[in-house]
Amino acid sequence: MATVTTTHDRSRVRRSRWLAEVGWKYPFAALIVFYAAFPLVYVLSAAVASTGTLTGSTSLFQSFSTANFEALGATRFWSWAVNSLVIGGATAVGSVLMGAAAAYAFSRFSFRGRRGGLTALLIIQMFPQMLAFVSIFLLLIALGEVVPALGLNSKLALIAVYLGGALGTNTFLMYGFFNTIPRELDEAAKIDGATHAQIYWTIILRLVTPILAVVGLLSFIATFGEFILARVILTSDRNWTLAVGMYGWVSQQLNANWGLFAAGAVIAALPVLVLFLVLQKYIVGGLTAGSVKG
Repeated sequence: MATVTTTHDRSRVRRSRWLAEVGWKYPFAALIVFYAAFPLVYVLSAAVASTGTLTGSTSLFQSFSTANFEALGATRFWSWAVNSLVIGGATAVGSVLMGAAAAYAFSRFSFRGRRGGLTALLIIQMFPQMLAFVSIFLLLIALGEVVPALGLNSKLALIAVYLGGALGTNTFLMYGFFNTIPRELDEAAKIDGATHAQIYWTIILRLVTPILAVVGLLSFIATFGEFILARVILTSDRNWTLAVGMYGWVSQQLNANWGLFAAGAVIAALPVLVLFLVLQKYIVGGLTAGSVKG
């Protein structure tokens, strides 16, 4: 009898310890998942609804229709999608190349103004981008009179503005990662006759692939859904991005077509989702582990 009681007490203690250490995490995780997933499910339900409004949408998937997705063909949605992909892709690639080059220079070279340059980049990032909107607008107006390709209503000008704004943050982000790469690799390559360019392109960039993937992904996501700068710089609807174009569908309260907006939002989320899945193995993995023995 005493043995049975002791076993029961031990099981109760184990259950209590499990609930105290692990068990409470499951309902908390379920709550977080529900909080994150419900808006996505609600938007998907509105996208496949037969009506174009959110009023009275208290039941999810009460009706199913592809009318909202078919209606996208009668708009400039696909043109805006191409613009967003071009702008986001060019900004992501440019951010990776420019940020990696700057971070490599600050990390590996000793030159006059190195500390001042890093400090200047840090100070510039302290000011919010809101302060630069007016100056950017006036600058593009003046620049467009000399170089029309870099003036207002130019996708190239918008890409240039995005690259300038992201350079400081990306440089600091990559700078810390470049410092983790042992300098012994550079010295060994130099002994074998490699130049700085060969070391940078064939050795360093391969070892910092995870941070390159992170910077590229974050740059693409930030520019793909950015609204304010795109709305200020791009003035014609044929050059609009998805964020600017789709805003027009719901900007007027009486004529808001939320069904069409939800359908466009579902499709617009696919490139980001695909890009994240493709780059996931680089984001998770750390390729510098074990690069130096001893």
